[in-house]
Amino acid sequence: MSRQAAVLGSPISHSLSPALHRAAYRALGLDWSYQAFDVDEQRLPGFVGSLDGSWVGLSLTMPLKEAVLNLASDITWTAEVTTSANTLLLPTRQAHNTDVDGIVTALQRAGFAQPTGFEATVLGSGATARSAIAACQRLGATQIHLLARRPEASSAAIETAERSGVTMRVHPFDRAAALDVPLVIATVPAGAADALAPRIPAAPEWLLDVVYAPWPSVMADAWRARGGTIVSGLEMLLAQAERQVELMTGMPAPSDAMRAALRPTHA
Repeated sequence: MSRQAAVLGSPISHSLSPALHRAAYRALGLDWSYQAFDVDEQRLPGFVGSLDGSWVGLSLTMPLKEAVLNLASDITWTAEVTTSANTLLLPTRQAHNTDVDGIVTALQRAGFAQPTGFEATVLGSGATARSAIAACQRLGATQIHLLARRPEASSAAIETAERSGVTMRVHPFDRAAALDVPLVIATVPAGAADALAPRIPAAPEWLLDVVYAPWPSVMADAWRARGGTIVSGLEMLLAQAERQVELMTGMPAPSDAMRAALRPTHA
């Protein structure tokens, strides 16, 4: 029986997941299909319930990363801590958050390393910000500054920090002094951090910006111009997809083939 997987979200036409997963299947010699479906929170339960035994897993993007937890039979520790999952394995309905793996791997591949106990800053307070908090803890951060556009909506991020065992302070989004730390992870949409670009410290260190289109972002461009190291969200996207492939197939992800699949659209 041919196996199936898909990415769900709304909107979904922009997703690069099909290119990544299909490239992986070809490299692994698997006759599997991977499609993209526009599914919102209301239609998610019906969609998942309609799937037959040929399905091995689903990738979830916005706005489904929280809603999918209600359909999971088993929630891994990282997904529970972040109250966010971007992967649902089938037929077990085990929920995973490989965004955390993606952030950690992208930074480590680029050469990021700090002694345990460093400070980090996360821009944003949504699902990806919660993944960034967990990733910072895994990398050795013990104190995190959260720059939130709506500080009053940061309760879920605060809970993630508490569960991860890190200290976190919430600041207004324009708190540029919080950028003067070893690692900054921007999880806000394209353009949302542009106003911070002129206020980047004189000697910035590391920035991972989850934005990859357009790239470089205004903030990433300014960061690099001042001598800092930048990591594209495309690296995070690739690394989280690699982990999804491993979970769904039980085989090592063909990293080179998957990276090559991104080049036609991001040359």
